[in-house]
Amino acid sequence: MNTTFYIAAFIALVATLLTITRTNGVHALLYLIVSLLAVAVVFYTLGAGFAAALEVIVYAGAIMVLFVFVVMMLNLGEKAEGREAQWIVPQIWIGPSILSAILALQLLLTLAHHTAWPLAQNVVPPQQVGIVLFGPYLLCVELASMLLLAALVGAYRIAHGERGIAS
Repeated sequence: MNTTFYIAAFIALVATLLTITRTNGVHALLYLIVSLLAVAVVFYTLGAGFAAALEVIVYAGAIMVLFVFVVMMLNLGEKAEGREAQWIVPQIWIGPSILSAILALQLLLTLAHHTAWPLAQNVVPPQQVGIVLFGPYLLCVELASMLLLAALVGAYRIAHGERGIAS
């Protein structure tokens, strides 16, 4: 399990570094998703299976949906068709595919051995996660949601520019 942890951590670091160094948003998004999946494997190896599932569902899934919404919101039309054709070329998928394959292989080997979580001090049940999130950290959760809403409104305003004040 230690090997799985270190390989997943290494993949998370590499994918995150590639995320912040890509100039194309789609490329960065692909590496970000690989990074989030690697962090989910790290959570799993530490005994937080519920947090790993939340990482995949909330972050990796929500990032994809958010990206689709942003593309739809920007409505770039015909001028974006050429750029979209460049996004689909197979060379773009090589890096994220290699990192994801290593991560999947390592996770499958770990699950096949049916080993316990030696790195985990104690397993955190889902009920405890909910109590903490909606107990002492409720204000932080609400502030994060307001920040995401403000970012969405700001992105819409930047994308559509100043159109005057509606009466």
